[in-house]
Amino acid sequence: MILEAQGLARAFGGLRAVDGVDFALRAGEIHALIGPNGAGKTTFVSLLSGRQRADAGTIRFDGADITRLPAHDRVARGIAYTFQITSIYAGLDVFANLALAVQRQRGADLAADVRAAAARVGLQDHLATRAGELSYGHQRLLEVGMGLALQPRLLILDEPTQGLAAAEIAGFIALIRSLVPATTVLLIEHNMEVVMDLAQRITVLNFGKVLATGSPEEIRANPAVQAAYLGTPDA
Repeated sequence: MILEAQGLARAFGGLRAVDGVDFALRAGEIHALIGPNGAGKTTFVSLLSGRQRADAGTIRFDGADITRLPAHDRVARGIAYTFQITSIYAGLDVFANLALAVQRQRGADLAADVRAAAARVGLQDHLATRAGELSYGHQRLLEVGMGLALQPRLLILDEPTQGLAAAEIAGFIALIRSLVPATTVLLIEHNMEVVMDLAQRITVLNFGKVLATGSPEEIRANPAVQAAYLGTPDA
């Protein structure tokens, strides 16, 4: 396992957003995290990435305890979270945004590395465009491109297809498939067609707890998941 969480918990006042979650992520897999709104998904991945501190529990990455490490140290170990690490700078162009990420892993030619990162997410024709002028879908692709530029071992994506057109979603699916097994991918996603097409395993959260984990087929057939989230097969 590349990442393991045991008894992970986080509360906000009286609300237990994450309530004693045990979770294991296999190296080289695409793993989806799904559940109703308010199930604790974003809080959970924020704990994994270091964006928020856990109230209880432990997180191990590649065998090392990272529970108390700050986010930047987790990035250095190979964890990238798009909503935290790759926030775009609206006043800078696409090239500059990508360069900020690329320079952390810089090779001999920064410009060439930036162009390669842009091409990977289909933004090679937008390098001179201010990030704030991109469509929302292209801004999401820029976030993904910045995350990939960090060359992470674990890439966490929070709603990556939101705002993408159908053709862009197809390209995104192809891109994510190309990352494994060198990169492990954990994604929160509400588009169930994307989840069922991409994920090798799925974990369902509900009220801050793990409701089920399994293959797409197992999750689709699980009565508890149907009742809480997916609806009945005939619905």
